[in-house]
Amino acid sequence: MASSRLSCSGGRFNQLISLGNGKRMAGIGGHLNDGLQLRPSRDSDHLFLEALYRDIRQDLQLALADQDMIEALLEMQVKAQAIGYGTAYPNALYYIVEKQGERIGRVTVDFGANEVHILDLALIKGARNKGYGAVVLRAVQAAGAQVMSPVSLSVDPFNVYAKQLYQQLGFRFERLMGAVERWVWYPQTP
Repeated sequence: MASSRLSCSGGRFNQLISLGNGKRMAGIGGHLNDGLQLRPSRDSDHLFLEALYRDIRQDLQLALADQDMIEALLEMQVKAQAIGYGTAYPNALYYIVEKQGERIGRVTVDFGANEVHILDLALIKGARNKGYGAVVLRAVQAAGAQVMSPVSLSVDPFNVYAKQLYQQLGFRFERLMGAVERWVWYPQTP
């Protein structure tokens, strides 16, 4: 079971994560390439996170005509996702992705005893297809490499673009798990 402690040094966000197996590692927070920064999610990010969810679930707005029904369904799904992650991954860490101080996405990561699992990575429409997702994924891979832990994620089998990105970053298909595919990246041994 992972636990986390935050500290600030020189204006940079630092996070130490205890993996529960005697291993400790630095978290993924702080400044990344391409002007990106990861910081812990705060209560004040709630409206942004709701807007991001609406942005990534535009399929619901196309399928349903009644705006009130769409809003109710989206609100219900946002709450269900938060409860689901909290129940299944009580030690998950929630980060906001920023580009030059502007919020552009989120990433949710569970630092488990045997692996680092990316629960969710989502970017606003204007930030997609610019390489930012790859920058965030590389940061998670670097965190996993520190303690020689694999990094896993799940993806919709029909999300061809995401699977191509994961493959370029060294992730490999492991197995089908219900309606999603499990992909894993293994750090190279020294």
